[in-house]
Amino acid sequence: MAARIQLGDIPVDVVLKDIKNVHLSVYPPTGRVRISAPERMSLDNIRAFAISKLSWIKQQQTKLRDQERETPREYVDRESHYVWGRRYLLTVAESNEPPSIELDHSRMLLRARPGTDRSRRQALVEQWYREQLKAAVPPLLAKWQPLMGVTVERFFVQRMKTRWGSCNHVARTIRLNTELAKKPPVCLDYIIVHELAHLLEPTHNARFVAIMDSFMPQWRHHRDVLNRLPVRREDWSY
Repeated sequence: MAARIQLGDIPVDVVLKDIKNVHLSVYPPTGRVRISAPERMSLDNIRAFAISKLSWIKQQQTKLRDQERETPREYVDRESHYVWGRRYLLTVAESNEPPSIELDHSRMLLRARPGTDRSRRQALVEQWYREQLKAAVPPLLAKWQPLMGVTVERFFVQRMKTRWGSCNHVARTIRLNTELAKKPPVCLDYIIVHELAHLLEPTHNARFVAIMDSFMPQWRHHRDVLNRLPVRREDWSY
């Protein structure tokens, strides 16, 4: 069941589900608010919960709306692109060989067939980012899974519009945003630990925070680093 409540000028989408706890989320880029609540919970009680969190909601919305946005990419020569937090200048070279991307000092060399248009160049770069992330994840899982006493059945790398990662604790799978390949490596490390922690505790409650504190004491700093970095500029949908 879906509904909507209003907190002054803030609309809140409410979804009643077969769950035990209330989940409050504020989504980028504009700060859309969503509450998932147990089916038995009344809208009055959900409203009271939301009001108790109003200060936090406004704080998160301000952070999201103030976050810097990337300039639109055209995939042309001398355009800036980031890989693991480092800036590279794109060089496009036309070639009849299979398309490829290489990093050379401060240059990202994109080889593409003659006449390759902007959308195809974009697709090539985004696929390359996915491959970088797919290669970076297994060593981190090998590091953190035995430390945390959890096992991921499968991980997925995909373009995600509203979050850096997600975890299905029932299926024991995690999903990671391809944009993480642009950010400093510590950001991916943090997201991996965050999602693995959800295998131990599905919600963001005090136990989850204690788990994060135990395995990655500096996680709040890493989260803040990630959230201060520019995010992709696009038309977001939910």
